[in-house]
Amino acid sequence: MNAERPRQLSTAEERRETVLRTAIGTFAARGYFGTTTTEVAKAAGISQAYVYRLFPNKEALFTAVVEHCFVRVRAALEGGAAEAASSAPEAVLDSMGDAYARLITDNDLMLVQLHAQAAAVSEPAIREAVRAGYARTVEYVRGASGGSERQVQEFFATGMLCHLLVSIDVGTIDAPWTRTLTAGIAHY
Repeated sequence: MNAERPRQLSTAEERRETVLRTAIGTFAARGYFGTTTTEVAKAAGISQAYVYRLFPNKEALFTAVVEHCFVRVRAALEGGAAEAASSAPEAVLDSMGDAYARLITDNDLMLVQLHAQAAAVSEPAIREAVRAGYARTVEYVRGASGGSERQVQEFFATGMLCHLLVSIDVGTIDAPWTRTLTAGIAHY
């Protein structure tokens, strides 16, 4: 006799995580202003009403996506720090930078970061989510690397340059200006 297993429904927290993972791709494609909650719901395979049960509005959903992206960045940086060849600040920062460069080959994550920075200009809640995410990340990088203020600043400046290089696809252009911007920067 083959007894049927009762169907196990996912919890609201599991659905929330699914919506966040799906929303990254949706927001990456069109940004905060160009994406509707209907599009996110459709991509997640749920109703728009259920999206609103999980998140009170689009702004709350987007800020949760931004926070989710910062969690992924932190995890990559932690992995990079753990793989560093030595505990010297330069070695730890180089290893974390390499881990971050690998992470942003996921264009969706990088695009959400870029869209979040753009939306932060005019949307206070998004600005606060981006600020909080950077604050936590900077403090983690400072503590994990033991780097100086200047080293940590250069680490983040290089990360921003990586965003630019990836977003304009400089790997497809061989010109003096692209060689200048990409010198010494790893691309995956």
